[in-house]
Amino acid sequence: MAKIIDNAAVLFILAVIFLIIIPLSPFILDMMIILNMVLSIGILLISMFMKETLEFSIFPSLLLLTTLFRVALNVSSTRLILGNSGQAGQVIKTFGEFVIGGNPLVGFIIFLIIVIVQFVVITKGSERVAEVSARFTLDAMPGKQMAIDADLSSGLINDVIAKKRRSNIQREADFYGAMDGASKFVKGDAIVSIIIVFINMIGGSVIGIIMNGGSFSEVLSVYTVATVGDGLVSQLPALLISTATGIIVTRSASENSLSTDLTRQLVSYPTTLVISGGILLLMCLIPGLPVLTLLLFGGGLILIGRYLLNKRKKLAKLEEPEDAPVRETEYYKDPERVYDVLGLEDIEVEFGYSLIPLVDEKKGGTFVDRMVMLRRQFALEMGMVIPAVRLRDDAGLDPGQYVIKLKGEEVAKGHVLADHFLVIGNSGDEIEIEGVDTIEPAFGIKGKWVDAETRERAQIFGYTVIDPLSVIITHLSEVIKKHAHELLGRKEVNNILETAKKKDKFLVDDTIPGVISAGGLQKILANLLMEQIPIRDIISILETVGEHGTTIKDPELLTEYVRQALKRTITRKYASGGTLKVITINTDLENMIMSSVKKNDHGSYLTMDPENVQKIIKSHLKEAGSIDDMIKTPIVLTSPVVRLYYKRLIEQFIPEPVVLSFNEIESGVKIQSLGMVSI
Repeated sequence: MAKIIDNAAVLFILAVIFLIIIPLSPFILDMMIILNMVLSIGILLISMFMKETLEFSIFPSLLLLTTLFRVALNVSSTRLILGNSGQAGQVIKTFGEFVIGGNPLVGFIIFLIIVIVQFVVITKGSERVAEVSARFTLDAMPGKQMAIDADLSSGLINDVIAKKRRSNIQREADFYGAMDGASKFVKGDAIVSIIIVFINMIGGSVIGIIMNGGSFSEVLSVYTVATVGDGLVSQLPALLISTATGIIVTRSASENSLSTDLTRQLVSYPTTLVISGGILLLMCLIPGLPVLTLLLFGGGLILIGRYLLNKRKKLAKLEEPEDAPVRETEYYKDPERVYDVLGLEDIEVEFGYSLIPLVDEKKGGTFVDRMVMLRRQFALEMGMVIPAVRLRDDAGLDPGQYVIKLKGEEVAKGHVLADHFLVIGNSGDEIEIEGVDTIEPAFGIKGKWVDAETRERAQIFGYTVIDPLSVIITHLSEVIKKHAHELLGRKEVNNILETAKKKDKFLVDDTIPGVISAGGLQKILANLLMEQIPIRDIISILETVGEHGTTIKDPELLTEYVRQALKRTITRKYASGGTLKVITINTDLENMIMSSVKKNDHGSYLTMDPENVQKIIKSHLKEAGSIDDMIKTPIVLTSPVVRLYYKRLIEQFIPEPVVLSFNEIESGVKIQSLGMVSI
């Protein structure tokens, strides 16, 4: 049974071919005609209820099969009409008599109107829409691929989702390309139907008069009924499938089923219903028009519009907050409740009112879903789980502004246009399209905000196009990455240790708190995160701490040993293509730095003459500036004993410096020195 189902298409095509060759009885033909109608109705309903075109990706092939089936039925019915004195089954006879209604000429004209409407209006329109959709889908593919790559590189999606999106883009292009060709089947079917009608009419008349000896009026009556009935039972399914074709190719911007979209969008503006009803009532003043009909429709539209307006006002009233000062006063009469205001959220994001639809799930916002993916991606990259993000609306902000806060204090802010898209050029090139100039908030790249119409053109030109929510998520991701060491609390460390226990419980119990306390481990992990070093390999970190922690108690020095144990991770992060381009430190300068290191009970610190510090910073900036066009972030490579102190020295003047030691780089990496800091 399963094999039969799997090969249903093959069996169907073979059956259709036999229908063309083998004569059918009127009873079998009736069954096939009814099956054709049911199949056409089913296809139309599927096209109305589906949400995306790819849900019905088999439609172009199905269009060919149904067209072939109708042609086979036309051949079989023509054989019966011409060879059986116009008797081609009960279905064809009933349709012909019902439409003709005693007047063959009127019935024939009605049939021609149906065929012309299908051919000129629906089929031609669907063909044109499919052609344009195929062209624009293919043109937009490079831009869509770049947008997926941008989301993937920023951590908003993972490899699985990116692969699925790329596959959907390719399938969508293939679908519209196939639809462009498949729509020709329906067009050809309409032309063939008209030809078959004339063949049946002329051929039947000739056979009836010459071969059977019937009168002209009798022959015309019999064969007109059969011809029109045959044409109708063929064209009605064709009309249904043509309508389904038009629905599918014109629903590129729909997100729900056709019924849902129609219901929501047509009644989304009740005022238009009231105005339309008023116009119909005014038309009653025109003499000769049916007053009762106008009153019925006009009054109905006004009643429906008023009902929807009142319903919307009630919903808005329910959503309005109660008198806030009174409620707050009553709530805080209990002194214990005042302590509730003392708590601080780890991460807060405040939005202007125009950005609320991007965030509110009730209004279709997907911010929460994007945060879930960001939290997963951040955990995979950095080994730390992002705390919950508190979302607030702030009437004091500009409509398109948002503010990111850490523990109650603002650390970053940005501005986006909710109904526009951010366009970014390649390698800082000028963007040669119209838009609002801006600076991308996460990385400070020049860009432009463009409207939805310009978006497709920007993608065709090869620019990266980012939606406003992705801009916010990317900015938030970079802020969290920069301040991850501040977000790593005892609770997060405990969760990390509990996860590590599942893999090596003995190591965790032996190290914490025997060798180092949880607070000491927190400082080491925070030091790593401060320099953007992932802490996902917690087992290696604990093994290194357990090895050196019995003799070294300084968390800073322990961090240096941990960094060396994580050299594979550090190398992967900074060495591109097996080559590391760096700035080195002069040996004399390294000796000077080490001679300036002092130690006390609380750890080690650097004491150096301010004049020498100024010379070091000046030399560092000079060397970094000379290679600015070669690498984005200058990397300083020092000996292991100097790395920590040199990093402390320059971080006071240079934000987020990257300082590595030779022991943090794997042996197979080729080191290329582009400059040397010296005094």
